[in-house]
Amino acid sequence: MGLIDQIKTKAKQKLRTIVLPETEDERVLRATAQVLEAKTANIVLIGDENNINANAKKYGVDISGAKIVNPKNFDKIESYIDELVELRKSKNLSREDATNLMLNESRFFGCMMVRLGDADGLVAGSNSTTADVLKAAIQVIKTAPGINTVSSSFVMETADGKFGDNGLILFADCAVIPDPTTEQLADIASATAATAENVVGLTPRVAMLSFSTKGSASHPMVDKVTNACKILEDRKVNFAFDGELQADAAIVESVGLKKAPNSKVAGTANVLVFPDLQSGNIGYKLVQRFANAEAHGPIIQGLAKPVNDLSRGCSVEDISNLVAITATQVK
Repeated sequence: MGLIDQIKTKAKQKLRTIVLPETEDERVLRATAQVLEAKTANIVLIGDENNINANAKKYGVDISGAKIVNPKNFDKIESYIDELVELRKSKNLSREDATNLMLNESRFFGCMMVRLGDADGLVAGSNSTTADVLKAAIQVIKTAPGINTVSSSFVMETADGKFGDNGLILFADCAVIPDPTTEQLADIASATAATAENVVGLTPRVAMLSFSTKGSASHPMVDKVTNACKILEDRKVNFAFDGELQADAAIVESVGLKKAPNSKVAGTANVLVFPDLQSGNIGYKLVQRFANAEAHGPIIQGLAKPVNDLSRGCSVEDISNLVAITATQVK
């Protein structure tokens, strides 16, 4: 059974409610039908019920099991507006502007549903930029306690099963923070360890990557990684980690034993934290193409409740898969 099948099986065990706000997109309605048929989540669609049902009929898909919510006649809209005004009072958001966001910006409305417990998670991005999805999520849902950083990870699934845990290995951050600080690197490590455990079912072994292993090179870029490890030590995190490690020392047992013989992670890492977005993004795409690996993600991390971002070029299957992943992130 592949990773996505495992995740869907897990999602079926406890149905969560996931919001899909971009109901103007045909792919979203087709994915809704897939999710409902597979019974991997309950779905909330945001928009005008007549328009949504008319489009579903036009596309020949059955979305009768979905809940459709129109912000313009939603019975809790005033409390949603009140909550947004309170959340953004430091930014002097007026009630008029808050009302406009709740009534006309489905991502903001959907995130408020998640914040206030009317839904468990949200998936968007088929018709939105990553920046727009994260803006709504960060402003409304906020970050998780003790975490100040929103980041992302990809679950790389390789066919030969040689690296990580039976071919599963997480890469972070590959989509959000261009040049993380030492504190942000530590946050990324903690968030990705949680994703490895909660979503993928792995016991995380986190390698903080660099072009140096245990002092083999001296440079400020290396210092950033070693200082992030010191922060993790000070935080007394509950997962195994080590750094700085070169990529081969992190994932190849013979190299890890030679370069970092006393490490509990070297040679067996299943989470790779890259020192910056350039290396992370390049790295996952090279593995995806050269190794013909499946790249599941990006999975957004560090938020108080799960929100995930789609590529605007996503397929119907990408949406339904990400709904299942989002459901498994719910605590």
